[in-house]
Amino acid sequence: MRTTARLIGLIIEFVVLWLSSAVAILVLDAVFDGITLDPVDYGIPALSRLPSALLVALVFGLLSAVLWPLFVRLMSWIGPALLFLLVFFAGGAIMLLTLHIVPVASVDKLWDAVLMAMLLSLFTSFVGGAIASRSNTAYRLMQVRRQRLKRNHEPVADTPGLLCIQIDGLGHDVLRRAIADGVTPGLAALVRESHTLIPWHTDWSSQTGASQLGILHGSNHNVPAFRWYDKNTGKVAVFSNPRDNEDREIERADLTALLAVDGASRGNLFTGGAEDNVLVVSRMHGARLGGGSGYSSYFLDLSSALRTVIRMVAEVNRELRQAWHQRRADIRPRVHRGGSYPLVRAFTTVLATDVTVAAVVRDLIQGRSIIYADLIGYDEVSHHSGISRPETLKVLTKIDEEIQLLLAVVAQADRPYHVAILSDHGQSQGATFLQRYGMDLQQFVLRLCGEAAPSASLGKHTGAEGADYAAASVRSPKSSESPTPDEGLPVVLGSGNLGLISFPRIPGRADVDTIEAAHPGLLDGLRSHPGVGFLLVSRSSGGSVVLGAGGTVDVATGTVEGIDPLLHFGPDALEKIRRTDAFDNVADIMVGGAYWPETDEVAAFEEQVGSHGGMGGPQSTPFLLWPSVLPPPPDHLHGAEAVHRVLAGWRDL
Repeated sequence: MRTTARLIGLIIEFVVLWLSSAVAILVLDAVFDGITLDPVDYGIPALSRLPSALLVALVFGLLSAVLWPLFVRLMSWIGPALLFLLVFFAGGAIMLLTLHIVPVASVDKLWDAVLMAMLLSLFTSFVGGAIASRSNTAYRLMQVRRQRLKRNHEPVADTPGLLCIQIDGLGHDVLRRAIADGVTPGLAALVRESHTLIPWHTDWSSQTGASQLGILHGSNHNVPAFRWYDKNTGKVAVFSNPRDNEDREIERADLTALLAVDGASRGNLFTGGAEDNVLVVSRMHGARLGGGSGYSSYFLDLSSALRTVIRMVAEVNRELRQAWHQRRADIRPRVHRGGSYPLVRAFTTVLATDVTVAAVVRDLIQGRSIIYADLIGYDEVSHHSGISRPETLKVLTKIDEEIQLLLAVVAQADRPYHVAILSDHGQSQGATFLQRYGMDLQQFVLRLCGEAAPSASLGKHTGAEGADYAAASVRSPKSSESPTPDEGLPVVLGSGNLGLISFPRIPGRADVDTIEAAHPGLLDGLRSHPGVGFLLVSRSSGGSVVLGAGGTVDVATGTVEGIDPLLHFGPDALEKIRRTDAFDNVADIMVGGAYWPETDEVAAFEEQVGSHGGMGGPQSTPFLLWPSVLPPPPDHLHGAEAVHRVLAGWRDL
């Protein structure tokens, strides 16, 4: 009975789409003089071209259904950020073929046929999706019916699966306020009815690479930051580089990853051991990006592809308007939002989200055992707009709607699911180091070393993963970044308000005495700067020390001399530092950026309004929203590896 109802629903969708397409063709025929439909005389002059329009609509629809998947497979050799640009042109080719085949229509102007295909495809995408269903959720639920038909009635398990949805960059306190203010009604309903909301605490490196590596693969050891200099290779490892991410997975091959058994990884930096991956950065390399990225199945549906294109155009326009308003109102702190950023925002908030959510819908209908998906739009926008400003909260509301949509799919799925929602880190806000002091960290370090500062250094790294994520989906990097450590200059990198300083010509880890001998006054100049909270350096006598402007902390014993430089960084700050201090690749000088508790602000070493990567403020406190029927996590959840153990325990139930 259910199969018959689904089939009837699909037939109704086809008839409505066919008839509406024919009407659209009549309108387009009247607009474009380069296309001619032959009239049929059956006594109603006003509708004399309707039979021809019906035939063109039918043939165009059938050809689209047959040829479009072939076009997508060919186009999937490029990244998804470019694929959508070819959508309209492929539609134009199908329209030209239709007009060539159908005897009742002719084309006099080639461009008119292409425009007609674009407009017709756009119209049918709305009719078949957004307009016909009149809601985003209903649009996706229409896809659910189609996925069920494709499943060929394969049985699914009746034991509960686990769906983990990550809202990238959303801090626990920001979410609490959003729930109270009605920004996220879907999440609010979960908190009040079925789920429990708790904070968890990141490692020192409070960024997606460290957190996801720990959550998905069970270990983030030797991950000091989003990017770090490796003295052994002379290269900079960075989490936006697919090959570097693959290396991080290979290093953990002996561990049981979270998604290793019947798992799916969607929109993440890592596979988590899953064989089925969509928009996963560690697989975005090689000659054929489409095969590794797994996004091509989304574009097989022409209406989905066009719907995404239109939403991306709207998002670019929205960003331009909001950036103009921020400049006009002189809202501070703010950063430059021009260049490619409007396109990057559209990629993260629309394209990546649409592809990820569609993949999760398919997973739920197929009955996948465990799914981990990352929705990255909030993180990208908050980097440039602020962590809780109105435009950022609107993006959060849209993510909440996507989650409500997935919960609706869960309710329709044949397999029951537990749904856990979490974030990988929070964000802290404030004017950047460069904005406050007129130079970035690299320029300041080189000045202290008596070297000429480059005109552009750390500023080239925006710190927002979305730009690198979008770039990785377009082209495959050949190798890691090379920092050009010529003339013995230090390599200075930034990860939010965490800085890393390495001396390539000093073998091993440089200690206090070695650094002072090579660059007298460097440590004192750094520790006394108002934009620096503390330094972590090794002692020549053994062990390490935390240096602040007015005091020190012995890392091993915790003994404080003078004013505690970690006073405002949380009770777990020293433990986080101890863990990082034991890494093989810890930088010669680890720089903890300043934190001002009275304003809850930091000064990022990258050009970000909202930043993360170090310590200070809400960046270190993400959230976990878990079903209350599951065994509770520990009262104090510290570190991404601890979150992995919790999720793995729920998975194994």
